[in-house]
Amino acid sequence: MIKFIAAALWICAATLGAVFYSFQAAGERGVGEPPKPMLGGLDYVKTDIISVPLIRNAKIDGYFLTKLVYTVEPDQIKKLSIPAPALITDQVYSYLYSNPQIDFTKKETIDLDAFRKAIRDTVNARVGVELVHDVLVDQVNFLSKDEIRDNAIRRRKNAGETAQEMTKAFKQH
Repeated sequence: MIKFIAAALWICAATLGAVFYSFQAAGERGVGEPPKPMLGGLDYVKTDIISVPLIRNAKIDGYFLTKLVYTVEPDQIKKLSIPAPALITDQVYSYLYSNPQIDFTKKETIDLDAFRKAIRDTVNARVGVELVHDVLVDQVNFLSKDEIRDNAIRRRKNAGETAQEMTKAFKQH
């Protein structure tokens, strides 16, 4: 019986020693990996729709429309003296006007990765710190001048038909 009690005490001591050692070792190295940038610690901020008129040969060819989401350090964005959406909008305008070779009528010439990287890098360079970690595209469209005109005509035509239908319904009652 004494041997049984001694063996049990020895097993308890060895187990406690192993647990104590594992906690000590884990505390020195840190627990797990640091969180990845996409997994936490950043704020996700959405922009409103940014509409940029594209001018070629002194004429408006159409409008580039985009809605972006960008990830920022919460502490850094609080330090900005101008609103972050205004800064992002300015960089979108600057990028599109400084790259006139981009042809939105041809999908092959649009490099969204380069667009996102350029917006991120220019904002960070302008601010002087790594404020924006990533730029995500929520929506991107290009409407030519003809498409806008066709939509406007369709809307006016539908509005006129609706007004005539309402007048007929009013006269019937």
